[in-house]
Amino acid sequence: MIDEKATQTNKAANLRRKKLRGNVGKAVVDYAMIEDGDKVMVCVSGGKDSFVMLDALLHLQRVAQIKFSVVAVNLDQKQPGFPDHVLPEYFDSKGVDYFIIDKDTYSVVKSKIPEGKTTCSLCSRLRRGTLYSFAEDIGATKLALGHHMDDMVETLFLNMFFQARLKGMPPKLLSDDKRNIVIRPLAYCREKDIAKVAADSAYPIIPCNLCGSQENLQRKKIKSMIAEWDSVNPGCVENIFHSLQTVIPSQLADHDLFDFVNLSIDRSDARAPYGFEAAEVSSSRVDGRIDVVRIL
Repeated sequence: MIDEKATQTNKAANLRRKKLRGNVGKAVVDYAMIEDGDKVMVCVSGGKDSFVMLDALLHLQRVAQIKFSVVAVNLDQKQPGFPDHVLPEYFDSKGVDYFIIDKDTYSVVKSKIPEGKTTCSLCSRLRRGTLYSFAEDIGATKLALGHHMDDMVETLFLNMFFQARLKGMPPKLLSDDKRNIVIRPLAYCREKDIAKVAADSAYPIIPCNLCGSQENLQRKKIKSMIAEWDSVNPGCVENIFHSLQTVIPSQLADHDLFDFVNLSIDRSDARAPYGFEAAEVSSSRVDGRIDVVRIL
């Protein structure tokens, strides 16, 4: 009985991992994230998302028809109590090429951001600059980040609510200076599925002392709001994400994306039938005259 239960548990875990790897593979293909000969720098923070992403990309490396290399990179931000032995030991156990780079962004953030205020913006800028420059130093052609579908939907609403911009987090991004390409292989993956796969794999998760200590971050509020929507309307997160893939500029309001000024009607061709086009007039006012017609 115990062996049968363990077998069923392992089968379920394998199915979850297979589904997630399939979603990663589809995202990689859909957005041409990885090309033959690429050197992919996988940014591993020690959180569940980056562990799962690394595993999925290593699997893809084994089964893909193209050839690409993978190197794991961890940015040690010198947070107090950070267990700096965990990731090297994990990478060594998996035979993964890796670099640990040291940059005391923790002290910079703590010195510039008052206690209780949001650190994410400054912290992410400091990390991004360090990782971008290091990618160039080692000749990496792609930087893989562990953002998933939930992150992308949350970012959309964060920008709408607090920045008044319809802007998201794309699956593939060319940096502003055009020197790096960022890819997000988990774009088609839900966070809840990533969490299950991470639990199945028992990764040595390392918590973040900067983000985890701030309970009132705007992102957490947005996350809570979206979670409530998703509980009432399952599938809404997927629908919101798919809307980012199906943008119709003429149905929005950005005059830089669509020419609203020069719209003009064209009635030169015969009109196609409209649905329910036969209207009956009940009353009218034309040239100052009011006509009363039979009221239906």
